[in-house]
Amino acid sequence: MLVGPPPDVWFSLQPENGVFERRLRSGARNDGADLAFELELRVGAPLANGAPRLLGPHVKGPPDKRFVYIGVGKHAGDAGSCWDRRIKVPLGAITRELVAAARAGRVLEARIHGVARDGGPACATVPLLAPGWSWRAAR
Repeated sequence: MLVGPPPDVWFSLQPENGVFERRLRSGARNDGADLAFELELRVGAPLANGAPRLLGPHVKGPPDKRFVYIGVGKHAGDAGSCWDRRIKVPLGAITRELVAAARAGRVLEARIHGVARDGGPACATVPLLAPGWSWRAAR
């Protein structure tokens, strides 16, 4: 969940091949409301430390430091935007217990700020807002 992003900016999940799919609201510009991005992760064989190995077309990074990108402005496919940023959302705090909850029909969720310190859209690696990754009942 992207909390309070600036209005009039496009956001998109960035898949492995770099093609912007799942552009928010089919390419509609954001009106400043919170934005929810949904993606499906697969879980492979556990890492040596027992942590889950997260997989999927949106997942990037080495096995012990996985993350997903949310493209902003030009990185979301808006060629005319003055913004050319990516938000790096860390997945490392997803535990075996959270994976088990998701397998039981729940949804994992995390929230991040949508605005950076400079007042523009968030960018770079962002901290998760409290309580971090958690689960909620599927809708």
